[in-house]
Amino acid sequence: MAASLQRIGIVICRTFPVILQRTIQTQVGWLKRIGHWKLTSSVAPVLRLNFRALSSSSASSSSSADDTDSAETPSRYSDRPWEYLESEEYIERYGSKPVWSNYRRNHKGAIPPQKTRKTCIRGDKICGNPCPICRDPNIIVHYKNVNLLQQFVSPETGFVYDPTRTGVCMKQQKLLNKAIETARDCGLISAQLPHVDYTKEDYSNTHGAVASTPSPIPLNSGELWYPWYGSIKPDERELARVKRIYKDYLKSDV
Repeated sequence: MAASLQRIGIVICRTFPVILQRTIQTQVGWLKRIGHWKLTSSVAPVLRLNFRALSSSSASSSSSADDTDSAETPSRYSDRPWEYLESEEYIERYGSKPVWSNYRRNHKGAIPPQKTRKTCIRGDKICGNPCPICRDPNIIVHYKNVNLLQQFVSPETGFVYDPTRTGVCMKQQKLLNKAIETARDCGLISAQLPHVDYTKEDYSNTHGAVASTPSPIPLNSGELWYPWYGSIKPDERELARVKRIYKDYLKSDV
């Protein structure tokens, strides 16, 4: 009898998992209320099997869904991330605006925080409102992804936008700074230098503050350039210590 009840419970659990779970929960609550929580030996194994089957099926379905999403989404543009910004998916989601234009960070109170978070993803855990780069797995920071890097550079000054304006976390901001610097070194992004007026007076020797170098004073043989240099006498103890340290490297007087 117990074996047949177990088989029936497994079949019903696989067929109607949600309905069975709700029914078991209501029955258990009813038994608790009336004070008859001591189940018989034939019913208890069925309930345990049902809960195990439900948990295993839900866990397997969620893990399989997560695996398919993680396997498909990040690998689409991992080799060529700049192609995502030209795809229809990106245009439909962001249009012609930067990826950070419509981003608003969740925070307590009316005053926003002065600094962005350190990172949005810690291991397998993702924060509630990730930054504009972490929330989209197709956005990959790379020095060849010029269209993405230009969204974080001011066209007027050429400076990188502060993360408090774009909402990017500090981890992604470091990757952005490194990628922008590499792209500028490779000539993919133009670097704006300040304009300096050139005047010939700064590079000519006819300026009042510039004078010609005087000719050296002729010296006789054995005469020192500085007269006071010959009157300096070193400390005998210090000289003996230095000779003792470098005795293997000193040339003999022979």
